[in-house]
Amino acid sequence: TRTGGSSGGTIRHAPEAEHGANAGLEVARRRLEPLKQKYRNISYGDLYTLAGVVGIQELGGPTIQWRPGRSDLQAEACTPDGRLPDAAQGADHVRDIFYRMGFDDREIAALVGAHALGRCHSNRSGYEGPWNASPTAFTNFFYTELLENTWVTKKWDGPKQFVDKPTGAFMMLPADMAFKTDPRFRTYIELYARDQDTFFNDFSAAFAKLLELGVKFPDDAPTYRFKPLD
Repeated sequence: TRTGGSSGGTIRHAPEAEHGANAGLEVARRRLEPLKQKYRNISYGDLYTLAGVVGIQELGGPTIQWRPGRSDLQAEACTPDGRLPDAAQGADHVRDIFYRMGFDDREIAALVGAHALGRCHSNRSGYEGPWNASPTAFTNFFYTELLENTWVTKKWDGPKQFVDKPTGAFMMLPADMAFKTDPRFRTYIELYARDQDTFFNDFSAAFAKLLELGVKFPDDAPTYRFKPLD
């Protein structure tokens, strides 16, 4: 339906804030709240998306086109649960979620590369561990680890996930593994593993598209591409 996304900044409200796929994001929202209080003219939707763009750039990723103009909405505008990817599912589910939003296989494969950043926390998502050894750097390491490492099912009391066989220090979600086993997705995973520049270009375009889903911008909304800090 090409809807959803950042318009309204409704992720700050229950029940959307409590959806399983949003677990832990209250930590980031709390960090951004002082900026919202200082710069009251910026909407929550603009603040959250701008923070994502700047965060990716400052962690070594590509510059990303961004424009303001999202309005703030209240809790009654929250989207229903189940519209975000379920990490326990496979390729068909991933496609169902992202095709609804108007993304193709190449764009989906580019977006999942953001798993190079951060880690999972068992007290939030239920899963545990980082995807690679540099979780504060935006790189193509998600793809290289997925293809080049050996992944085995983790033996623990938590939900099914995979760990690297050599060390057990890194993890992959069941949905991540689908990008390796699905032939159409794998084509792009292999491309991005060997060509980080292409990954950065494709991710930048797909992420900008994601941030604008469902947003009705003013006709005079400016477009920015910020220069990363030195």
